[in-house]
Amino acid sequence: MSRPGTTGCVVVDEVRRPPAAVVFDALGSRYEKAFASSEAHRGSLRWLTERLPPGARVLDVGSGTGRPTAATLAKEGHRVLGVDVSPVMVETASRQVPGAEFACADIHTMPLEDGSFDAVCVYFSLLQMSRTEQAGLVERLARALRPGGLLAPATVPLDVEDFDGVFMGQPVRVTSFAAQDVVAVVRAAGLTVESQESVMFTPAHPDARPEPHLFVHARRAEGTDAFPGGPDGTRRD
Repeated sequence: MSRPGTTGCVVVDEVRRPPAAVVFDALGSRYEKAFASSEAHRGSLRWLTERLPPGARVLDVGSGTGRPTAATLAKEGHRVLGVDVSPVMVETASRQVPGAEFACADIHTMPLEDGSFDAVCVYFSLLQMSRTEQAGLVERLARALRPGGLLAPATVPLDVEDFDGVFMGQPVRVTSFAAQDVVAVVRAAGLTVESQESVMFTPAHPDARPEPHLFVHARRAEGTDAFPGGPDGTRRD
């Protein structure tokens, strides 16, 4: 496994690789092409860039090819760390967006310091996690935000659990929440939801069908250090 800022990613055990790594290694740059026309994604990035302080530190979870998220934020002068479990995606992103750093790592086990980021993006990277994992990760990412920091998650808001499907020709097992439950997970993490957008989007792929997309924009309150979970409102991993 590489450390942040490096472009390599060594796969130690092919049998135990995360399912998302297998899928997105196979898709590579085809994923970027399929979703490049998403105006809602670009709109979410505009929401962020209009509110971030200069030189903000941003974590991009499931950074993929680095475009459009890391590329847009780095172009605006922000310090971006992209994290992805796919070695192919990390190599591609490092080549396409030299102004950002990328780590081949599992966000579940990657150390995250509380209050260390001005914003966290989580665009469509929760769908191959269980509901418990998704909720736990959102809580953990909320703690990684500085007071006033921004969280921008996006997902396919369907009430499904361990659904076996096919995504761009790759077998996938998907779990998600209905839209109102996605919002509830974000609020349960101690964040204030400032806006949300629901759209239908059809990826540019021969096998693609229209799918619902939900973009949520949330903020950690200014001057808050505590979160739900412990006797003083704080959780610790």
